[in-house]
Amino acid sequence: MPSARFAGEGRLTWFGISAYDARLWVAPDFTQRHFDRHAFALELTYQRSFRADDIVRTSLEQMRRVGPIAPETAARWEAQFRPLLHDFVAGDRIVGVNQPGRGASFLINGKPVGEVADPQFARMFFAIWLGTATSQPKLRAALLADTPP
Repeated sequence: MPSARFAGEGRLTWFGISAYDARLWVAPDFTQRHFDRHAFALELTYQRSFRADDIVRTSLEQMRRVGPIAPETAARWEAQFRPLLHDFVAGDRIVGVNQPGRGASFLINGKPVGEVADPQFARMFFAIWLGTATSQPKLRAALLADTPP
């Protein structure tokens, strides 16, 4: 994303424990309302260790806040997403890149690891942080601080 610009950053804490720092880079035409229609990159830098299985499980739980997911769709997404991850330790970084109309690609510690080629997955996955139904509205506001509605 050569034309991307920095939009915002924040830290997710859970019961006072720092989980990760998040940073968002967006394409010039990015808008909050239609975030899924634009290219952007969301980076998470972990502040503690997380198991890959827990990340996948929690991601699907949070995606269900956005809307219902059919069991067969959830199983397909889990089968596509899980192999891209490993267990994370403090300092590890994962970057998710929204590819409008295509899906989401991922990099871990700067190395491409693959993609989930499903636009619905990408929309619901990134809505964990950028959607209005997020469980973390303060983090959402911090990430989207320098973007138009």
